[in-house]
Amino acid sequence: MAERRLLVLFGSQTGTAQDTAERIGREAKRRHLRCRVEALDSCDMANLIHEPLVVFVCATTGQGDPPDNMKMFWRFLFRKNLPAGSLCQLDYAVLGLGDSSYPKFNFVAKKLHKRLLQLGGNPLLPVALGDDQHDLGPDAVVDPWLVALWDKILALYPLPPGLEIISPNVCLPPKYTLHYLPEDSPHPDRDLLQPPAPQAAPCELHPFAARLVSNQRVTAQSHFQDVRLIEFDIAGSGITFSAGDVVMIQPQNCPEDVQQFCQLLCLEPHRRFVLEPTEPGTSLPPLLPQPCTIQYLVTHYLDISCVPRRSFFELLAYFSTNELEREKLQEFSSAQGQEELYSYCNRPRRTTLEAMWDFPHTTCAIPADYLLDLIPRIRPRAFSIASSMLAHPERMQILVAVVRYKTRLSKPRRGLCSTWLASLNPEQGDVRVPLWVKKGGMKFPADPATPVIMIGPGTGVAPFRAAIQERVALGRRGNCLFFGCRHKSKDFYCQTEWDELVTKGLLTLFTAFSRDQEEKVYVQHRIRENGKLVWELLSSENAHVYLAG
Repeated sequence: MAERRLLVLFGSQTGTAQDTAERIGREAKRRHLRCRVEALDSCDMANLIHEPLVVFVCATTGQGDPPDNMKMFWRFLFRKNLPAGSLCQLDYAVLGLGDSSYPKFNFVAKKLHKRLLQLGGNPLLPVALGDDQHDLGPDAVVDPWLVALWDKILALYPLPPGLEIISPNVCLPPKYTLHYLPEDSPHPDRDLLQPPAPQAAPCELHPFAARLVSNQRVTAQSHFQDVRLIEFDIAGSGITFSAGDVVMIQPQNCPEDVQQFCQLLCLEPHRRFVLEPTEPGTSLPPLLPQPCTIQYLVTHYLDISCVPRRSFFELLAYFSTNELEREKLQEFSSAQGQEELYSYCNRPRRTTLEAMWDFPHTTCAIPADYLLDLIPRIRPRAFSIASSMLAHPERMQILVAVVRYKTRLSKPRRGLCSTWLASLNPEQGDVRVPLWVKKGGMKFPADPATPVIMIGPGTGVAPFRAAIQERVALGRRGNCLFFGCRHKSKDFYCQTEWDELVTKGLLTLFTAFSRDQEEKVYVQHRIRENGKLVWELLSSENAHVYLAG
């Protein structure tokens, strides 16, 4: 009988595709299939030709782009020299997650499905196109598609004699077991966030612990929005970047939330543990040290401030000892309860920690072994780099708007990363921030004679500050910036810097302060007023136009 094994590969930017892939992995285990769930770029592509059965779960980002963790796979798959029948033994299915308000809706999933067909793959089902815009979210498409998928797979790979599908009422074993170490076991005294050895460029698995040099508020105290200009020392990191590049920052939870979480779950923050995979072949979470403390796990790894997904409530229901709580959790994890879940979680942006407060009987019964199944890891955040290495060698600056807004919940919502960054004070000793750099989507012209028109309202001006610093250092003129904000006296970022460059004739600056007069004025009004100049630059001098919001 053919080996009953399934590979689930995902390309995920925000975690939704990964969450769906893990759901397919759990459903496969209930059907006694040997199943691996991996990011597309973690999978050895050369082995794809030996896989009998693969389900691909792919998000589409931006303008029809593949997510970061499938970019290498994407390049490999579209190589011209791949033979036409190379995947002829592969049964596959593609599930796409997208948003129909974008023109290239589910572009990656459609293109992947077509390419696998070209290479001789055998599709089990038509490609599924989950849509964020649907009233019930992507699940409206995913749920029925999965029912059809399991029918197809079980027809090809029937259950072994004497085995039945494991009932949904039975909780599957956790991915890892958590073994506490005896209180008195020796432990090495080392900082868990070590600057990496300088041999390799920092990356997500090996971030550089950059020293925070300054953290300056650049909006007036009376202004509603707190915006920071933050500077890091990157000496010795091996990091290089140019205008338009992006820095990825790995944030952490605030101490109050960590303390509350540990209290709610009756966890001792300073207890040390090691993780062991339940199944052979499962790799350990790459960013967690072994051994590790509960404090470190909750501070640096578990995303307790994210809005919980359906799978969170599904798993939580198994641990519930309280009938009322269990019924509510089961409703939230059912197909019929998705509208209710949206109103409870997504609309008010309720966090995982807040949801746990609402289910106190269940929360205190959560086994520690299941923490990593229940709560996703904290994802890194991207910021446009706002400085040039030519102007500030061995330094990097970013412009950060601190995210804070109200929903119907009494407590204001706060952005995890921006709130954490704003709280850091370089005068309180050696403050470190884990970061690495990614190539950005903006490329500035190589020809020094090409003028650039940059339109950057608000913190959208960050990449243009880097570009202007870089171009001025290289002696390039033709720098034209349209900047917009609310008030000249409150949120005109980098005003002194721009004024100096204008005085030296190195920058043409147009400003729009929307609230400084009766009629609101925005950058588009200034562009229209200066249409003659803009057209002159475009038509006669072949200027490039850049827009960032």
